[in-house]
Amino acid sequence: MSEKPSISIRYNLNPGDLGQVAALHGKIYAEEHGFGMGFEAYVMESLLEFYRQYNTNKDRVWVVESHGKMIGFLLLMHRQDEQAQLRYFILEKAYRGMGLGKRLMEEWMGFYQEKGYRGAYLYTTSGLDPAVRLYERFGFKKISQVKSRNFGVPLLEMLYRLYPS
Repeated sequence: MSEKPSISIRYNLNPGDLGQVAALHGKIYAEEHGFGMGFEAYVMESLLEFYRQYNTNKDRVWVVESHGKMIGFLLLMHRQDEQAQLRYFILEKAYRGMGLGKRLMEEWMGFYQEKGYRGAYLYTTSGLDPAVRLYERFGFKKISQVKSRNFGVPLLEMLYRLYPS
């Protein structure tokens, strides 16, 4: 019988976290989807944008750790017109399928509702079917898609929106 991994979630950024988020994305997306270095650079640039406008009253991070190592991440980023953006949702493969993604989405939705956002959106790509199903279970609806070769592979980039009920 295998032992259940020790997992913790913290809600604050520490020095080194942003670099780890970019590295986690670069590693996982290269291994699992064939994305090139441009994807990691894109994540780094957009994390800098997040950091520059980070407001603990409007934004929240979920840093998922196991035995002191970052194994996942998610954030809610405030945007104009009382909108929120869901970004950087990632879990290492060994930690998927145990309900952790669902828990993170539940907490994300709780913070979104607590702060009174009037809508939300996220961008994702083809090939992330389990994540897409999770987003849809929480009410996100696909509103557009476009073919691209961003990040070095052919893919569909998709925009999902969450509207107030």
